[in-house]
Amino acid sequence: MASVKVFLWWFVVGASMALAVIMVQGGIREVMQAQGSVWELKLVELLTTIMGGGLLGGSIALILDRIKKS
Repeated sequence: MASVKVFLWWFVVGASMALAVIMVQGGIREVMQAQGSVWELKLVELLTTIMGGGLLGGSIALILDRIKKS
């Protein structure tokens, strides 16, 4: 259960950091200005980047937690 808590916490942190980077680079503005099917593609691109950041953060946290325990 502790591993799940560690993963979820760092998933949220990683996703937030990915979103912050996207916002700083102006990615949110691009999504808002896109129209039609391009808007959907940009939204999917944005969501996959955020999920990727979360998965990266959670996975690294689990690896480091496992190393710390051994």
